[in-house]
Amino acid sequence: MKNLKRRVSVIICIMLAFMLVSCNLKKGENKEAQKNIKITDSYGKELTFDKAPERIVSLSPGATETIYALNKENTLVGRSDFDDYPAAVSKVKSVGGVKDPSIEKITELKPDLVIGGAHFSKDTVKKLEDLGIKVAVLYGAEDLDGAYKNIMDISTILGVAEKGQTIVNAMKKKVESVENKVKSLNKPKIYYVVDFGKADFTAGGDTFIGKMIEKAGGDNIAKDTKGWNYSFEKIVENKPEMIILSDKFNIKKNFLATDKYKDLPAAKKNKVYEIDDNMLLRQGPRQADGLEALAKIIHTEAFK
Repeated sequence: MKNLKRRVSVIICIMLAFMLVSCNLKKGENKEAQKNIKITDSYGKELTFDKAPERIVSLSPGATETIYALNKENTLVGRSDFDDYPAAVSKVKSVGGVKDPSIEKITELKPDLVIGGAHFSKDTVKKLEDLGIKVAVLYGAEDLDGAYKNIMDISTILGVAEKGQTIVNAMKKKVESVENKVKSLNKPKIYYVVDFGKADFTAGGDTFIGKMIEKAGGDNIAKDTKGWNYSFEKIVENKPEMIILSDKFNIKKNFLATDKYKDLPAAKKNKVYEIDDNMLLRQGPRQADGLEALAKIIHTEAFK
């Protein structure tokens, strides 16, 4: 009986020792992996990180939203004037605009990484790098894949790539669900208002919003146009059935009070709808929500 007890004790000790060694090996592997994190930013510049950044200034609203979605907001020490989501970000110090922020305010925060977006100027990048500050400029292609890449790049930098992949997978699932709900429905003609009045701007077929309109089950009146420039004559000619615009700055009220536009058939039929365009424009975790919101406007009945 004593021999049996000794054998059991020996086996348990061996198992515990093996588990301890295994855990230490995994910790060592994780530390080694963290020392060799590499990404290539949107300027084609390869960045290497010995450890996850602990003090980040984000000058990209989409990147800021991603940092919060990754539960890494404790690393955020600075933001741009345009970062307004989630609401808690208002407590983070602002360093200026997304293009030419205050270099002085940034340096005061002693960041180990500055993240810029599509509007970040190369001159600002150089000034920061000359001061020894690491800069990653991250903006993806004009589609959802671009958003997925940004999320994965940021999550990789922060050492939480698995969390980033979870977010991306959830986004893809929502996008697929939306597409399945609208794919067999008729596509109403959509006029997305970017600007109006002295000049007209809408979402061309090669723009992100233009692509989202199609994914959401709409027929973009400017799908055969590149960029944003459009003419009022073309708007009238294409006879949009629905008009969608930003929910900010009283755009809908001003649109419906402006000659020509208020007389469009869709406007007269009260087919003018507002959307939080930040969900569409910011490359981050809310873009799948933006697609769903757009689809709910275009095909309300499919989501009841």
